[in-house]
Amino acid sequence: MNSLSTFIALTDDGRLFGLDYQLLLDAAITAVNVFILFILLSYILFKPVRAMLKKRQDKITNDRETAKADRESALALKQEYEEKLKAIDKEAESILSEARKVAKHNETKIVEEAKAEAARIIERANTEAELEKQKCADEVKQQIIAVSQLMAAKVVANSLTEADSRALIEQTLNEMSESTWQS
Repeated sequence: MNSLSTFIALTDDGRLFGLDYQLLLDAAITAVNVFILFILLSYILFKPVRAMLKKRQDKITNDRETAKADRESALALKQEYEEKLKAIDKEAESILSEARKVAKHNETKIVEEAKAEAARIIERANTEAELEKQKCADEVKQQIIAVSQLMAAKVVANSLTEADSRALIEQTLNEMSESTWQS
């Protein structure tokens, strides 16, 4: 016989592997007790632990879903914020464009008003210069008349009457003409 068959074979006194029946019976009872203990512990300990692990797993899943929803919400808010910034930039650009148009219009208006005012000032200055010129011409006429009267008075004192002297002055003035006085 080979060694394996001797090992499995019952020994001479009827024992299996050299173990007696009492030991095998105790081992079987212990195995049944362990099985019953396992079932009891599964109801007492394993089910609450499994329930706790299930709750924890559900909480983690819920937290992950909440975090995902929060992330999507944050991305949506970010996109909305960026769109608002673009809209604000466009609005600012339109406001600046409008301000430039108003400033350009105001500039044109101010320049036109300044040109009109300058034209009025020049016209007034020309008018005043013309009046001054007339005034000077009148003064020169008066001085010439006075000198002429003095000369005529000396000449007339000798031979002319006052009526003759006036006629002589008028004739002299008519001969001299207006253009002579103005130049």
